[in-house]
Amino acid sequence: MDLIPAAVWTLHVAFAALWTGSVLFVSATVVPAATSATIGTDAIASIVGRLQLVTRLSAVVLFATGGHMAGTTYTIERLTGTGRGHLVLTMLVLWFVLAALVEIGSKKLLSGVSTDKLREPARDARPLFLGAAVVSVLLLVTAGVLASNVVA
Repeated sequence: MDLIPAAVWTLHVAFAALWTGSVLFVSATVVPAATSATIGTDAIASIVGRLQLVTRLSAVVLFATGGHMAGTTYTIERLTGTGRGHLVLTMLVLWFVLAALVEIGSKKLLSGVSTDKLREPARDARPLFLGAAVVSVLLLVTAGVLASNVVA
């Protein structure tokens, strides 16, 4: 058994789960709490700071591990000419979209921390985090389809 592919795959899945789970948690619990001002600015700054760290670290790990897996599994023809290749490319685009939504949403949410105003920045950030949650679910569904080998 070759341990390198197993380690790469495990790292990829672990960081994908960490990132999508973090986005879903912040979208479902933290942003609504900020909108209703039932959470403090210090807590928001800490949570969003950690989400940004998870986002940036995951983006690097997923790009490296996904690039390794794609490079050892696919040719350009297989990436662009097969259903599985299209799913891989779809995931790549969705990861970039997720990173952008989280970064922009985080900046909007954190904009009120220094002035102790959360409701308006949270309302402004809400659509971005809802979009990020949808993209997270789409990524998980795409990963499930890839893992199931339903698409050739």
